[in-house]
Parts: sequence; structure tokens; C-alpha cells
Amino acid sequence: MRFWREFVAERALRRRAETYVRSLHAEPAEDDVRWLAERTAGRDADHARWELRYALRALGLVVARRDALDDRTASVVAHALTEALRHDGHVASGMRKVAERQFNARLTLYADALSVRGPAAASAKRLGRALLEFSGSDSVREESAVARAGELLVAYEARAHESLRAAFGGAAGAAPAIVSPPAQAAAE
Repeated sequence: MRFWREFVAERALRRRAETYVRSLHAEPAEDDVRWLAERTAGRDADHARWELRYALRALGLVVARRDALDDRTASVVAHALTEALRHDGHVASGMRKVAERQFNARLTLYADALSVRGPAAASAKRLGRALLEFSGSDSVREESAVARAGELLVAYEARAHESLRAAFGGAAGAAPAIVSPPAQAAAE
């Protein structure tokens, strides 16, 4: 019986991870794609869309690592993300390894940006700069563009946190995690 209970529990955990990962595969808003594309060389909307997809998924994994109640959650989410990437219809089959490397580079930089202690505005600024750099934008030195990009990624982080809670639940009686709302992050 113990084996069966463990099997059922593991399956339920994988299903929750798959549900969470599906939420991370939502397409970015066209306004956000357009805004980012306007700041990139060649005004490449496809590249901007990919950067925003990578950002949401990478931030989703960071949130799973940081906010999950169970130590196994980040592991099953990482596995589900890897599987989703292998079957992503937006990625040509011959480009999957490249997409994995690109995702991992973004994951590392976004995780680093959020791991530095300090005010939420500083994290938002680091996230914004990272997004603009990955997108090939010349706007990296424009404070308004960095702030807007940071707001966007802070909103992605908050959305991932809410999706994580929806898929995996929250601690009973626990205070909500501190996730800076976009307007507050920009104002700080």
C-alpha cells in the first residue's frame, strides 16, 4: 500500500508541475512584444516575443525554486519545463539544443538578478537590464526603458508566483510572499 500511495502522490506532483508549466507558456501580450521590438535592432517582433517567452519561463523556474513549499517542486517543474521545450511547436527540431542553451543563459542571469539582496527596485532594474541586453536593445542605458522592462518582468514574476500557488497551494496561515507590484518597483 505504501508503494501505491507514493506512486499516486508522485503522479499528482507531476500533474501540478505540468499545470504550472502550462501557465508559463502563455504568449506575451502583443503590446509588450511591440514595445520590446521597438527597442531592438531591426525591430524584430519574433525575437522580442522569444525573449519574453524565455523570461516568463525562466522566472517561473526561479519562483518554483524560491517559493515552493516542497523541496521536490523545483525539480519536477524543471523536468516539466524541459519536456515542454522538447515538444514546443515554436522551436524547430534542429534548434532544441540551442533553445535549451539560450533558456539556461537567461535562467542564470534572471536568477542572479533576483538573488542579490536589496530594494525591490534594484532587482527590477537588474531584471530590466538583463531583458534589454538579451533582446539586443540599445536602450540598456535609458532609465525609462530599463524601468519599463523591469516592471514587465516583475509582473511576470508575480504572475508566476500566483500560478505556483494555484497549482501547488500555499501554506495554511502563511503570510503572502513579498512580490513587488510593477508600479511600486518602478517608484522605489
